[in-house]
Amino acid sequence: MTGPTRVLVCDDQILVRTGLTTIIDAQSDMAVVGECGDGRAAVDLAHRLRPDVVVMDVRMPVLDGIDATRELAGAGVPDPVKVLVVTTFNLDEYVYEALRAGASGFLLKDAPPNRLLQGVRTVASGTALLAPEVTRQLVGKYASRIRPAEAERDVPLTPRELEVLRLIAEGLSNSEIAGALVISPETVKTFVSRILAKLSLRDRVQAVVYAYRNGIVA
Repeated sequence: MTGPTRVLVCDDQILVRTGLTTIIDAQSDMAVVGECGDGRAAVDLAHRLRPDVVVMDVRMPVLDGIDATRELAGAGVPDPVKVLVVTTFNLDEYVYEALRAGASGFLLKDAPPNRLLQGVRTVASGTALLAPEVTRQLVGKYASRIRPAEAERDVPLTPRELEVLRLIAEGLSNSEIAGALVISPETVKTFVSRILAKLSLRDRVQAVVYAYRNGIVA
């Protein structure tokens, strides 16, 4: 990616929106290209401005963040836009729905600024982001909905790849997986890439859902 990461900020609370915009715009490698207060405006602006990342709130008027995310990044959307959901509701059902709608990442609004910035950079690079605490809470609450009655049996992964996938589903980052398995972070990245390719998955978010849907983790 050349030039600064182009970011669209969407939040219906003007103070929050201004804070997010200020933090992001202060970075030399980022530029806020637009901001708005509802999901419909977010979709319209994203189509017009083509940002690299949309920072999206969930609960908003006119069109909520879930439906806006689905229009921008859902299955079958041509040239989808990367969406990073940032909200106050870490145990809300909307979290699960937003990820199903195609969001590339999820962070809580009480995360420190450096984590927000890291999240924008991570999503912009094409890597999905799920805060570990959110992953654990999400799958813990909605595992029964994610997993069908009978899990698929033939998972085309090696034992080591299955081990890495289990740790991804538990919310571990690449560096944490490397420490747990006593391998290098570069090796973990290779395993993650292979897993996504073999399972035809877009990102780590889909990998987490896949793991629970197929009974790879309980």
